[in-house]
Amino acid sequence: MSITTSSGDRPPLVLGAVVGVGAWIIGYALLFLVVSPDIQDSFIQQFIEAVEGEPATYQMVGWVFYNAHFVDTVIVNVPVLGDQTANAIGGEDGFSQLLSLVPVGLLVAAGLGLVRSQAVSDVRDGLLVGATVLPGYLLLSALGLVLFEVAIGSATGRPAQVEAIVLAGIVYPLVFGSLGGALGAVTAE
Repeated sequence: MSITTSSGDRPPLVLGAVVGVGAWIIGYALLFLVVSPDIQDSFIQQFIEAVEGEPATYQMVGWVFYNAHFVDTVIVNVPVLGDQTANAIGGEDGFSQLLSLVPVGLLVAAGLGLVRSQAVSDVRDGLLVGATVLPGYLLLSALGLVLFEVAIGSATGRPAQVEAIVLAGIVYPLVFGSLGGALGAVTAE
């Protein structure tokens, strides 16, 4: 069974995947610009750099990027303390909760842009076309689990794996890409 739009066309899977990759990269880049100065000055960054000899700025920005998708950061095998879970968004010392709007806005815009580029005006078709951002977004969400891992001795910090795949990789692009697609179809001329 193949998925087709009401006009009998297949949704633009390759274009959608490319747009999903673009949305993910732009989201990470925006967060990098916003949070990396604070991360570079943080105690944990200076500690990692002192112990490992290299900064972990891009990895820790990745943690915040996943936190913007409501994916926790998990730090396992911490001596004496055991496993720890953290989220850098919200709270007294955290980054602004407005950062959570970055992936939402980009995925809605991606879905909307895809629908407009395909001249889709049917809401059902808009939902399908908007959802095509999922494969690219999922791919980079899975890849980010490897790229954003930080090891210090026996301790390892990374985004929570299941949450990263399910929330950031599947739920966010499916829901918000589709929403953008539906908005694009509803507002089409």
